[in-house]
Amino acid sequence: MSSLAGKQGPRYRHMADDGAPYETIAVEKLTPIIGAEISGVDIGKLVSDDARSNRQIDEIHRALAENLVIFFRDQHITPQQHLAFGRKFGELHFHPAAPHEDEDPALMKIYADANSPRANGEGWHSDVSCDLEPPMGSILYIKQCPPRGGDTLFANMYAAYEALSDRMKAYLDGLSALHDGEPIYRGLYANYGVADRPAYPHAEHPVVRTHPVTGKKALYVNRGFTRHINGVPRDESDAMLAYLYQHAENPLFQCRFRWTENAIAFWDNRCTQHRAMWDYWPHTRSGTRVTVKGERPV
Repeated sequence: MSSLAGKQGPRYRHMADDGAPYETIAVEKLTPIIGAEISGVDIGKLVSDDARSNRQIDEIHRALAENLVIFFRDQHITPQQHLAFGRKFGELHFHPAAPHEDEDPALMKIYADANSPRANGEGWHSDVSCDLEPPMGSILYIKQCPPRGGDTLFANMYAAYEALSDRMKAYLDGLSALHDGEPIYRGLYANYGVADRPAYPHAEHPVVRTHPVTGKKALYVNRGFTRHINGVPRDESDAMLAYLYQHAENPLFQCRFRWTENAIAFWDNRCTQHRAMWDYWPHTRSGTRVTVKGERPV
């Protein structure tokens, strides 16, 4: 894998913009490029509509835009508070295949133990990128975690795009790719007793998308859902995607979050990819995820 470095220094040079200090939350960056832990927040109380809560929500919006994925530790929230927190950022998204907790289809079940045939999110992906309007963000609350392992890796797709050569950026400009959920989702949740749907979503999205909030360009192909680039021969598409996947997964663009019980991760699917490590067998990892609706990528 390329180090993205040469005799003239690194090919990607991150310029952090710290901006004004935060007033109602504390933000501790995990790396200069992606990720931050947020403290000074009680999410269970944050779902109220008082002035301080609204100000904290505004600053969490800002922290997410600046850091792409943010983390909160020692949060003790009910399912309804989890859902209410998600709704502070938009309408909630229903997963097209996964099981849900209780009676609310917006509360996705996350669970793996010694008897599980698989664990959620083992490969690099952006959540449900096969939807016509893929999710804006995902909020994962882990209530039970193994004594060691089960980390989640996140990668910055702004940085992945910026590190490409100008010639590669010119080649990718205007290209789209097919994202298809059918090969992933069919039979995936049979162990939970979930019956397959007649069909699963698929959509064509730009290979490079523009973030609707920051205006930055981000690489938007992933191993999980992207099948081929449109309008080029299949062997060319396969070779190009193989390069882009390897490039996007460079450790330079990543942070790694070590879970503790009752921690929350909130990531922006429009400019990140993530991968969950299943290195904790035979231990159990469980929680719930709330996902916020997004818009059609452009």
